[in-house]
Amino acid sequence: MGVDAVSIERRAAPGVSRLGRVATVGALAVGAYMAALDNSIVNAVLPVVAQAFNTDLSVVEWVVTTYLLVQGALLLTFGRLGDLWGHKRVYMIGLTAFVTSSVLCGLAPATPFLVAARALQAVGASMVVSNMAAIMTRIFPPEQRGRALGTQATTVYLGIATGAPLGGWLTGALGWRSVFYVNIPFGLLALFLAWRVVKADPPEVRRETFDFLGAAVYAAGLIALLLGLNQGHAWGWTSSLTIGCLVLGLAILGAWIAIELRMANPMLDLRLFAQRTFSTPVVSSMLNYGATVATTFLLPFALIQGRQLSPAQTGLVLMCQPIVMAITASFSGALSDKIGSRIPATVGMATLSLGLFLLSRLVPSSAPVTAIAATLVVTGLGIGLFTSPNNSAVMGAVPQRRRGVASGVLSTARTLGNLLGIGLVGAVFTTALASTDGGPVAVTSAASVGLLVASGIALIGAITSVTRPAPIVD
Repeated sequence: MGVDAVSIERRAAPGVSRLGRVATVGALAVGAYMAALDNSIVNAVLPVVAQAFNTDLSVVEWVVTTYLLVQGALLLTFGRLGDLWGHKRVYMIGLTAFVTSSVLCGLAPATPFLVAARALQAVGASMVVSNMAAIMTRIFPPEQRGRALGTQATTVYLGIATGAPLGGWLTGALGWRSVFYVNIPFGLLALFLAWRVVKADPPEVRRETFDFLGAAVYAAGLIALLLGLNQGHAWGWTSSLTIGCLVLGLAILGAWIAIELRMANPMLDLRLFAQRTFSTPVVSSMLNYGATVATTFLLPFALIQGRQLSPAQTGLVLMCQPIVMAITASFSGALSDKIGSRIPATVGMATLSLGLFLLSRLVPSSAPVTAIAATLVVTGLGIGLFTSPNNSAVMGAVPQRRRGVASGVLSTARTLGNLLGIGLVGAVFTTALASTDGGPVAVTSAASVGLLVASGIALIGAITSVTRPAPIVD
């Protein structure tokens, strides 16, 4: 389906009133907040879980790693199923699975049980995340799409910002199991609101069948690739295990592409990537997340080991970025509805690049921590300006019957961007640190190099954003 087909889909879903659209945004916001909160809150309590189960932190880290691998591998699959079965149906099944698995996580008697429960939770999360944008895009006309997706982004950033402090408070007051139980009220509320408010959507694709072979091969290839990217820092980037996973993943994904090109009803219509109105913002999204992850990955080292701040103080400094992201996302989405996505997305990436460059200069200097916090406001502004317009551009570049897949592609781009970013800036950081004494000055200097590389990634993203073609519907 070419871009011309998109131009005929210029109105909201029939039968959805303005009040109904607002209610749908509110209903989906609860699910978006819950999913983002869970991602952030679990990371904060891993040391406590390791102590409770009397095991190494490296073992407990599989609680997060398994979740990441399973979710990343299934996002595209459940986006496609949303197109075939209806996005509301898949979304609600996902919420049910997420709540059920959260209970199992809280009841976990040992680490293997917790890892298995987190795998089930990742299945539910992938169903939820891969269908939210498709539901939003379906009920909003193009001239309101950016604002709607901006509201969704705002709730995600609020979940990220509140996860760590809420997780710390819950763990101290009620124990680590409470960080999983907190999902239950949010999940039940999201499920009730989705049932009552979200309009049932008939499947967009009635005659096409699901590509089980493509889904299985894709999941296997992406898991191998993500495993190599995720564990490269622990196994060593030149180790046979890391290289083997990366090569195997790329080989399987190459086979998957060959399979998809031969399928009458592929899981992912690869012809979408021939449209630069779709492929360019997807690449920009990956570059954005690859650059953004530098602040959450490198700054804790620079502030705790380099500047000798406490974890609590570091958390307060780092919160500046997601808070500004949350404030900016809705504004930038509404702005893109009026002027298109190219300008705000490009300005956002350029601002992010500038902020990361300033951080690379400030971190190893004697500048006050307040200056670093102020610069994180700049990076947060850049991310907030970019995300909503770019997401709107991706969702608007495909026909209605492919929007579940497009939503899955966006979420997969986020996962790959994060892991590629961690892999690249992490390798730069450890390489710069390897020939030093590992003292505070060395840590801040190594973090500075990594932030500078991230600034370059964001600059490339600004170039891809400014060179994107203007779609018919933007």
